[in-house]
Amino acid sequence: MRRIGPLAKQTMRTGVVADLGGFGALFDVAKAGYKDPVLVSGTDGVGTKLMAAIESGKHDTVGIDLVAMCANDLVVQGAEPLFFLDYFASGKLDVGVAESVISGIAEGCKQAGAALIGGETAEMPGMYDDGHYDLAGFCVGAVERSDVLPRADVAVGDVVLGVSSSGVHSNGFSLVRKVVGRAGLGWNDPSPFADGQTVAESFLTPTRMYVKPCLAAIKAGGVKALAHITGGGLVENLPRVLPKGMGADIDASTWAGLPVFAWLKDAGNVATAEMFRAFNAGIGMVVVCSENDAETVQKALQDAGETVQRIGQLVERSSGEPVKIENGDSLWRG
Repeated sequence: MRRIGPLAKQTMRTGVVADLGGFGALFDVAKAGYKDPVLVSGTDGVGTKLMAAIESGKHDTVGIDLVAMCANDLVVQGAEPLFFLDYFASGKLDVGVAESVISGIAEGCKQAGAALIGGETAEMPGMYDDGHYDLAGFCVGAVERSDVLPRADVAVGDVVLGVSSSGVHSNGFSLVRKVVGRAGLGWNDPSPFADGQTVAESFLTPTRMYVKPCLAAIKAGGVKALAHITGGGLVENLPRVLPKGMGADIDASTWAGLPVFAWLKDAGNVATAEMFRAFNAGIGMVVVCSENDAETVQKALQDAGETVQRIGQLVERSSGEPVKIENGDSLWRG
């Protein structure tokens, strides 16, 4: 608690009522400036990416992943993350490891603009192997009732913008671990696709935090829908924010492939269709807007530091796969 306290204080924001240590965490939504708020909540983990952190001894980034996986899900509904709670469980607490993980959580909270106002650190002997731990997070945000996404005017012909990912993010790591093992690599070996990094460092690149850039784009006007591209990829996540009877045509040649995915496909002999379901394939967030607003939305995202491309458009589609991806193999060449 003495080590966590200063980390949590770095994340404080307007609306926090009490410090760490109580039985519950208090937050005053009215003080955060909302008039007619709807609360949005989400919980998530980082899956078997934890195994790469545990086996390599690199624990400082999975906390960022944890916050990003939760907070990015909130912003797709137009919500600003307000506060975050974490759950860290192990068989026997290693204070140094826990501090490293939670320092990452604090950094993620700062990136998301959320306050780290509570959590649980549990020791459960016999539940976890020595050196192993589990990690989960819970985030709450708010959005004015009139601004909840997706909007009701999502329409055929709308533009689909793709915001670049930083790598694998936090999905598909069971397959990643299988491919790394079959390639005969250890986590601390030199990365085969990222010069100057170990295998672990190249795969533990944190999930990109899209919260502030997406909020800036929403404020600029024109955003109709957002989709966080996690497990299931573009083909399963984009349809979650589209009306029934609507789909999207995506052209994969419109964005640059990342070396990590080309290596995974080649080393693992993974089919293109599976690559698009297991991974984000280089697009971590999708934005839907009208043709008239596309330039404004794209500029707002770029001004916030994101790499953005027009990757497709919405179409009428009442049968078959809602999302169709053309030129998929272009991402793995070269």
